[in-house]
Amino acid sequence: MPAHRPHHPRQAIDAARPVVLTAFRVVVGLLFACHGVASLFGVFGGASKGGGTVPLGQWPSWWAALINLVGGTLVLLGAGTRVAALLCSGAMAYAYFTVHQPRALLPLQNGGDSPVLFCFAFLAIAVLGAGPYALDRLLTRRPPAAAVEPAARPTSAV
Repeated sequence: MPAHRPHHPRQAIDAARPVVLTAFRVVVGLLFACHGVASLFGVFGGASKGGGTVPLGQWPSWWAALINLVGGTLVLLGAGTRVAALLCSGAMAYAYFTVHQPRALLPLQNGGDSPVLFCFAFLAIAVLGAGPYALDRLLTRRPPAAAVEPAARPTSAV
């Protein structure tokens, strides 16, 4: 017997949701982690257009790069996803308003497109969660809700 195939486009879209959410989380986390690796280790072009690394402990650059690497990796793997994504979102909001926005009003004018997109992508991940294909799911395997026996309710003696 053939596998269940959606009959309506809406069913197909709904069926793809877990895979798309996972792919979105993985891509955003990977790109963000790569920014951290570039800044901390000088690979992929380095910390700036001239290359190099961010000096150890320098505020806020080194700490932002550390958040990029650690937060991006956690989101990529789906481990502690909501907290990591919220931290990454906040870091990008901070970067935008302290570094980019003072240069000009709009992201297109001030070079802040990337921080704005990362900020809202991570905010979406924080709200939507990691999806079913995440390390968190493997580490916290729970039986399906239907398989759990409901606790006996105490009877009231009225």
